[in-house]
Amino acid sequence: MSPVLLLLLVLGLNCSKNNACSPKSVGSEAATMQAYAAANGINATAHSSGLYYEILTPGSGATASTNSNIFIRYTGKMLDGTIFDSQTNSAATGWPLNQLIEGWRVGIPLIQEGGHIKLIIPSSMAYGCMGYGGIPGNAILFFDIELVDVQ
Repeated sequence: MSPVLLLLLVLGLNCSKNNACSPKSVGSEAATMQAYAAANGINATAHSSGLYYEILTPGSGATASTNSNIFIRYTGKMLDGTIFDSQTNSAATGWPLNQLIEGWRVGIPLIQEGGHIKLIIPSSMAYGCMGYGGIPGNAILFFDIELVDVQ
């Protein structure tokens, strides 16, 4: 999939009163996220926002802010293991963090440049009840992300 997959805010995709969908609360997905972490050997920490994360390498460079462009390598999966997006060439990224899904806006600043993090993102911090592309509505997502560069 293209980088457009992650540009949730630019596309304006969300659950609003005009959409015929029912978003799930972060709390209602917590047990599923915890079970996924346990089943996949992820030593996950709960963030106050509701996402779960494991920092594999904290990094030692710059920390991304909302105004940063981030260059990353990543794989995105649904909880059934289906890979829906992946990028191994960080030069093909360079996206403004403030235009990406909320789970990335919260999770990526937890590491510094050179860092590596695993994120389990509740559906409300990803593509909500509407979904996007091949991602169904109310899908909890898993990302394995290496932060290569911050500008």
